[in-house]
Amino acid sequence: MVYKILILCLVSVYSLFASINLDKITSFRASFSQTIMNDTNKTIVYAGDVFIKESGKVLWKYKTPVIKNVYLIDNIAIVDEPELEQAIYTTLENSIDILNLLKEAKKVNEDTYKTNLYNKEYIIIIKNDKIYSLSYKDELDNKIVIVFHEIEQNVEINDSIFNFLAPSYYDIIKK
Repeated sequence: MVYKILILCLVSVYSLFASINLDKITSFRASFSQTIMNDTNKTIVYAGDVFIKESGKVLWKYKTPVIKNVYLIDNIAIVDEPELEQAIYTTLENSIDILNLLKEAKKVNEDTYKTNLYNKEYIIIIKNDKIYSLSYKDELDNKIVIVFHEIEQNVEINDSIFNFLAPSYYDIIKK
């Protein structure tokens, strides 16, 4: 269940990059901090790097508090957990309709957009024509805030970073 929510959230975030009217973005690379707060204000903060290509390839490299890599390629998600020596492969149920999302994002004010995806409202903050942050509530009513740092758009990202081949000693889990 946790992996399903994680994957859905990451697919949603990828989709939202396409929904902002920052036309001409062909790639996005940034460091990020992801804060998750539950209804009792217990908080956990993840940090890492994200790589997104217009072709639909996405890689979230979590560095703290655990090392984890999440690959999204077409309708397949792979969660690579080196510390557990396992990889989880999931076929995604929801497709990403980028053109529809482009039409539905609404500008609220100078730097704020709102959109809905998979029955969730997302708030996106833009600074200097770049996506600065994204916030929403997940299925468990946790508040999620992702803030991007060291943002680079339209830079060359080698396709090889999106390739994942599990080592022979890994446990492979298919969901």
